[in-house]
Amino acid sequence: MNFAPGNLSSFHSDVLQQTQLGQLCGQQQLFRNRYEVLRMLGRGGFGVTFLAKDVLLPSEPLCVIKQLCPKVADPAALENAQRRFEREAKILGKLGSHSQIPRLLDYFVADGEFYLVQEYVCGPTLARLVRRSGCFSEEWVTRFLREMLVLLQYVHKQQVIHRDIKPQNIIRCQDDGRLVLIDFGAVKELVAQAGETSMKAPTTHFIGTVGFAPPEQFSLRPVFGSDIYALGITCLYLLTGKAPLDFDSDRHTGELIWQNSTQVSEPFANILSKMLKISLSDRYQSVGSILRSLDQNSTPDNAPDNLARCLLTRHQPAPQALANRNDSSSHSHQSPAAKAAIAIRDWKYRMQARQKQRQKDKINHILSE
Repeated sequence: MNFAPGNLSSFHSDVLQQTQLGQLCGQQQLFRNRYEVLRMLGRGGFGVTFLAKDVLLPSEPLCVIKQLCPKVADPAALENAQRRFEREAKILGKLGSHSQIPRLLDYFVADGEFYLVQEYVCGPTLARLVRRSGCFSEEWVTRFLREMLVLLQYVHKQQVIHRDIKPQNIIRCQDDGRLVLIDFGAVKELVAQAGETSMKAPTTHFIGTVGFAPPEQFSLRPVFGSDIYALGITCLYLLTGKAPLDFDSDRHTGELIWQNSTQVSEPFANILSKMLKISLSDRYQSVGSILRSLDQNSTPDNAPDNLARCLLTRHQPAPQALANRNDSSSHSHQSPAAKAAIAIRDWKYRMQARQKQRQKDKINHILSE
């Protein structure tokens, strides 16, 4: 959400007045003699985010400046927090080499505040897309899941747990349609720990979002499987438009009762159910195992439908060639089974083409707004 000066609640006005970036918002004065602060993008429990322009670069590209507020008074604690901040920032910088994670452009500590400067990704979040256009189809969510799993596999290979996967933290890039994952939880944890009054006291701060985080994350023991659970909840939101707390849960197992809220195929429902298991031992153990399940379910055992899908994987001729072939085939001798197969293929091809065009028009209409 964008917050422009002059159109703010008293709460957000206070945020602007109490932060250095907020005071520079909309002013000619530059932050660190480099960044022109344009407007506030949002505020969370760990800091505030602003949209800025880097005036030292020729094209003056837009960027995002995150001001993290640890509120550390003890010098020793601040020094320890700064070391951790630099370590976590380097990890974010490494992750940012992936095209679906914003690049880290700069990081620094000034006046006891921690700052991250990241690439600005223009586009709506998935939460905003659902609010604008409604829920998505199983086919679209399946493609989304596969794309996000490949990205998450890369993140986990770097030994990083995101800890806050949700529709608000996934952006559909306006330029090329790629999904971009933002707002990693590691820096949030560091800010929370830096605020502890005792250097030896363990942190008691929960990092994540209620409803999207599984039980082990509330116990401050997140694992790779915690991201899998959150991604499964995100799929439910895309299919139903319902927040996780809007679902009932089983009194005995604690698992969400969601099957009656959406119409999906049995194989895909089984995959989601396993992603959403409360027990870690019953949940998928890795991203790769989910991808294997998706690959196995992409070729159903149903013979007629499988025949149509196999035919659809063949190269589709140009319309004129197809017409010529149909004209000449009227004089050829074909078995009833061959004619049925051709009819199935042509009908399936037309239906898929129409569905893809409708989905493309829908997304283009949303982005144009």
